[in-house]
Amino acid sequence: MSATTIRSVLLGNGLRPAPRRASVTWRAFLRAQATGIIATDFFTVETVRLKTLYVLFCIELHTRRVRLAGVTDRPNGSWVVQRARELSMNRDGEWAGGTSAPRFLIRDRDSKFPRAFDDVFAADGTKIIKTPIQAPNANAFAERWVRTARQECLDWTLIWGRRHLVRVLDEYVRHYNEQRPHRSLDLVPPSAINRGSAARAVPIVTTVQRRDRLGGLVHEYYEAAA
Repeated sequence: MSATTIRSVLLGNGLRPAPRRASVTWRAFLRAQATGIIATDFFTVETVRLKTLYVLFCIELHTRRVRLAGVTDRPNGSWVVQRARELSMNRDGEWAGGTSAPRFLIRDRDSKFPRAFDDVFAADGTKIIKTPIQAPNANAFAERWVRTARQECLDWTLIWGRRHLVRVLDEYVRHYNEQRPHRSLDLVPPSAINRGSAARAVPIVTTVQRRDRLGGLVHEYYEAAA
């Protein structure tokens, strides 16, 4: 029986098509589930010796906290899976929302992510969400962090090799997570979200001191002890 015949029979008996469910936009889904979502991605860094290094990281959507998974010049399947195992071993409640594992993990369809990578997180109950092809906005949180890291750090630093890049990124991520204020977080750093801290205005009469990181590339300001 064809679809046209079925439609005619239903209309002849006064039966209208079932109403379509209201669709949830991608932005609304991210806002509603942010406390249980992490996003992961790769980005590349060119060294002064014209060698390409690949950086794997993840970011929690709710707190904007960034975790470096690893740096390598050969991101083969075994290396990526091992980094996934190391991330999944974090079961001390430090993920967004205070859970032992995130509910969702967003990644693109890069061939560097093998099936075994997804299986590691799926074993912890994490659902893998793959973004559409050629749709970087679907993983906007990760893409935005890459842009921030480049503008504030990597574009101003000559990287000599893998170890040098690891040291630079470790220092910058520590600054990003612990000291850098975020407008979307009411001007508090990501590490303050889990502690329930809020932004506090410093009185004008208070002495403010500056601490330099990465050779003065990044500055941190804090209230001096009385």
